[in-house]
Amino acid sequence: MKRRGLIAAASFAALPARAQEFPRQPVRMIATSAPGGSIDVVARIVTPFMGEALGRPVLVENRGGGGGTIAAEMVANAPPDGHVIGIFTVSAGVLNAGLYRSLRFNTRQAFAPISLINTMPMLLTVGNRVPAHSLGELVALMRARPGRLTYGSSGPGSINHMSAHLLNTRSGTTAEHIPFRGAGPAITAMISGDTDFLIEGVASQAPFVRQGTIRALAVTSKQRSAVLPDVPTVEEAGIADFEILNWMALFAPVATPVPVVRRLQEATQAAVRDGATNARLRAAGVEPVGSTAAELEAFWDAQFRMWAPVVAASGVVLE
Repeated sequence: MKRRGLIAAASFAALPARAQEFPRQPVRMIATSAPGGSIDVVARIVTPFMGEALGRPVLVENRGGGGGTIAAEMVANAPPDGHVIGIFTVSAGVLNAGLYRSLRFNTRQAFAPISLINTMPMLLTVGNRVPAHSLGELVALMRARPGRLTYGSSGPGSINHMSAHLLNTRSGTTAEHIPFRGAGPAITAMISGDTDFLIEGVASQAPFVRQGTIRALAVTSKQRSAVLPDVPTVEEAGIADFEILNWMALFAPVATPVPVVRRLQEATQAAVRDGATNARLRAAGVEPVGSTAAELEAFWDAQFRMWAPVVAASGVVLE
């Protein structure tokens, strides 16, 4: 049975009594990163207001490791009553489905979408030693030196890795991938000249751009970033129909009843729309959204259609 069918069947089987009782206890939000990471930061910004809206605390639990697969499996196997939810990025929510052979759940069928909290544009940067001051110049350099330029990532199969692979594919170029254990080391390697370029979040790279230690060539969103308004988009720089967004969204186990999902959705939307919470999200470098569950469902489907062929073409397989 498809995901939508499972959700609908669960919704009408045992409610409305259980929905009216929700939440009966604190809600656990399982984060796919260690404390202090961007996922953890966003989770801890929205959970206090969500708790107020629900009348019960929403507690963040960090379950890093396995590229997000550990946290995702916890949510997939949790009781479908809304008391355990996950905050996923594009990695746990989409990419891992095509990367990991050993997943013990079907990502497309294991989760019920709740709300898209935010999106995060990515930023293409180069080290100061690289003789490229625009995306066009970087592409020309890669074409002149096939496979000789290097790009970093936060690990094999990460959003950085897949984004650079997509850029190479769309521009008809090749470059060598050098993975690191996290975005921080990848940025440091580019600053020191150990790698040439990187596609990573605007928020994490903007301070280094402002300091002049790295150079920003393009943002991967459809619109320019308010954080770095002078940096063109990839489309403006010459590659048409190119958009990459990282994002954070909430998911529940697939059989969670629709009325319970709706309560969680409304609590998330209330948090994102709260003035103070919204301002804190923007200060963290993300673009608040606060979608409905149906809107996240459509967005999620579109993300799978976009990334599945990219992951397959990359040839990356993780255990």
